[in-house]
Amino acid sequence: MFAEWRLKRGVPAYLQLKDYLKEMILEGVLAPGVKLPSTRELSRLAGVSRNTVILAYQFLEDDGLIETVRGRGTFVTRITTGRGAGVTLHWPELLTDHAVLATELDIEKTEPRWQKGMISFKSIAPDPELFEAEEFKKAFLRRFALEGKKLLNYGYAQGYRDLLNYLRNYLKGKGVPMAGKDLLITNGFTEAFDITLTALTRPGVRIICENPTHNTAIKIMRLHGLEITGVRMEEDGIDLEELEKALAGGDAAAVFLIPSYHNPTGVVMSPEKRVALLKLLAAYRLPVIEDGFNEELRYSGSHVAPLAALAGRGNNIIYTGSFSKILFPGLRIGWVLADQELISYLESIKRSRNIHTSFLDQALLYEYLQSGRFERYLKNARRVYRERHKTAVELAKRYIPAKRIWGQGGLHVFIELPEELNARQVLAESLKRNVIFMPGDIFYTDGGGHNTFRLGISRVNRDQMEEGFKIIGEVINGLKAK
Repeated sequence: MFAEWRLKRGVPAYLQLKDYLKEMILEGVLAPGVKLPSTRELSRLAGVSRNTVILAYQFLEDDGLIETVRGRGTFVTRITTGRGAGVTLHWPELLTDHAVLATELDIEKTEPRWQKGMISFKSIAPDPELFEAEEFKKAFLRRFALEGKKLLNYGYAQGYRDLLNYLRNYLKGKGVPMAGKDLLITNGFTEAFDITLTALTRPGVRIICENPTHNTAIKIMRLHGLEITGVRMEEDGIDLEELEKALAGGDAAAVFLIPSYHNPTGVVMSPEKRVALLKLLAAYRLPVIEDGFNEELRYSGSHVAPLAALAGRGNNIIYTGSFSKILFPGLRIGWVLADQELISYLESIKRSRNIHTSFLDQALLYEYLQSGRFERYLKNARRVYRERHKTAVELAKRYIPAKRIWGQGGLHVFIELPEELNARQVLAESLKRNVIFMPGDIFYTDGGGHNTFRLGISRVNRDQMEEGFKIIGEVINGLKAK
């Protein structure tokens, strides 16, 4: 009975024994009515203490899988498993169009995956080596000691009050006027954008955005059944003349923009263009969803205010943000700042879907933020990422024969090749030499971008960048020579 029994380190022995016996009962190896060994005998057979066996038996009895009959012993109860009228369904025939499209747009399933030994430029997640793990552990212990039981219970859909107050002050510091506005905590940018589109759009309506733009945003817009009009990017942001032509159609439901450290180009829209943009948008009275992507990673120059700050007391800007690209993305905490009336509707949509974002995560993030450690972390992160970005641009210019290297910062570099080259061919050949990156066509709304790709540089050092960029450059030169 215990031929395959092996104790594992790190898991209590009684839980391992309980799970082992439970599996044997549910699989029918130990049939109903079978008498189990006594606690003393089983402790000898399993090589564990008698108390371990007693505990395991108690848990199995609580689960209704065994029963102890006084004076007779312990027996497997009469349970029925695997003997019902089972049905085998063919799931693809039952799936909705939404499920099929979500799978088609899931780049984790459709794009090449990193494998051990590769130099990877796919990710733009922050470098975990910069995380202040010990400080976050202290924050956890402090906050849990203060209100641990409260944090393990249900919370409120709008969010954890102290974090909301912190973010209000944080956004005021960016120059965002808070009068008449409110906040909603979300599970990162993804949920913030999703519930905003749920509130403001319906299938078949048109939405305007930059082209290229955030591939996750494209996926969400398509899953909502929206018609996407992408507007060309210039070196200082969206092309305003082309945007005006798109707006003139008069049938758009909303506009989505990433004015700072744009994903994927890295472009920071100039202050002058931001003012002109808001003037243009005001004439069409449309909701504008602003993604504050990587705003905190300002590497040089003066502070550039988000559109939400420049719009003053107007209420058409819906500002989404998170710390995911610079701080603890595993916490999945983002927010929406918008008119109070709209936030009330968004809160109800969120409550209907997942009740609230983890209160434990929100409280721990608040404790870390309010301790003052975030500012120190951010100062160091800016220094490290500034140097990496500078190095990446220098090495890209040296090794990659690009038509253009886009962007002023962020955690990535966007490469545009001559028109006759295909970035997916470059990727295929680079993969053979253990280098992987993100092809640019996934960021385009119109099927364009065949000659572009994004290089994430947040988690690689100079040596890896130099080796990887050199290989990419050699591949490109090889394809050009054919």
